[in-house]
Amino acid sequence: MTVTADEVTDAGAARVDWLHIAREMADDLATDAAEREQAGKAPLDEVAQLRESGLLTLLAPAGHGGGGADWRTAYAVVRTVAAADGAIGHLLGHHYFLSFSARFFADPARAARVERESAQGQWCWGGGIASHEPPLILTPTAGGCLLSGCQRYATGVGIADRLVVRAAGYGTGEPLAVLVDPTHPGVVSGSGGDTFGQRLAAGGAVEFDSVPVAADDVFGTLSPDEGVLSPFASLAAPTARLVSAQFCLGIAEGLLAEVHEHGRAVRSPWQPFSPQPWPGGPPQDPYALTLYGELAVGARAASALADQAVDALLRGLARGEDADDEECAEIAVLASAAETAASRAAQEITTRVLDVVGADAASTRHGFDRFWRNARTHTLREPAAHRLREIGDYFLNGAHPSFTLPA
Repeated sequence: MTVTADEVTDAGAARVDWLHIAREMADDLATDAAEREQAGKAPLDEVAQLRESGLLTLLAPAGHGGGGADWRTAYAVVRTVAAADGAIGHLLGHHYFLSFSARFFADPARAARVERESAQGQWCWGGGIASHEPPLILTPTAGGCLLSGCQRYATGVGIADRLVVRAAGYGTGEPLAVLVDPTHPGVVSGSGGDTFGQRLAAGGAVEFDSVPVAADDVFGTLSPDEGVLSPFASLAAPTARLVSAQFCLGIAEGLLAEVHEHGRAVRSPWQPFSPQPWPGGPPQDPYALTLYGELAVGARAASALADQAVDALLRGLARGEDADDEECAEIAVLASAAETAASRAAQEITTRVLDVVGADAASTRHGFDRFWRNARTHTLREPAAHRLREIGDYFLNGAHPSFTLPA
């Protein structure tokens, strides 16, 4: 489904059924997800589909030519797409956060200008401003700045129209969010094809060799020092963590759904010599049912926690600059808890649910392994231990979580 400009107006944005569009996109991706994942080609066609569907501009204000949707809708879209194709869901979620980042870190006029240009050009955003990435160096010049250095990993570097990266001001070390045009010859993308998962996320290293950056494309500070960021800007961290949570939930729910369909047509792994598929209709093997039930409970519990965190985040975003530090700390803790629960659910489900299928799950024609590989590649970059320490410190000591941005 293509969204026309006439549909995307202040009044018409609400009439666009973005979840229906996302489901259509997911159905299309699911038809050959295993084959595309094994081929590991740059997702140029998939990004073209996202652009044609209108999903790339979903979060941009309707007045700027975007979809005018909120983060609740964006999260649901990410989860829906990730259930069909985890790497594309990750790519889309990362795009949503980075394309929204100007609202957190830039002044309103600059953010409006960037979002207007992005919607008009239907940009796909990539890059990364994770706190654990060594910063690039941003050197002031007479006409702006020069960006130099190498970023170890960034999502979408091979296909993005714009990159947002983390850079340190020369001489000051202040971390800054910087918008970069990747078509400049000084931007060189490396290969990300050596990872065992997320093969279609177009991720990898990227090098910047004296790349010019206009002063107006330096969004603002990413400093974690107390009192530097406004409470509203600090909501960037839980916003990104809930993208991660929705991705993990999509992965888990996608595999549960595929195994559900597969299980209705094959014999039980605990009844390997059964002469016919699941005699009497749906699966009745008590061990398979118990295991599937345990995993479904884990997925629903993580989903409920994510919904609670999304509700809190949307209240905080609606308050804007009126949000206070205590409110934003509570939102950050809820988002970290949701991300941790979703990460654990994804890891457990993508590992244990294959026991319901049995030895047939090892067949490459099903592609069940891609769910585990995509989930594990993602969770390796975001260890749950860091979030658990912050959550415990908050509930025991009232300590506010430090401002850290996930990969």
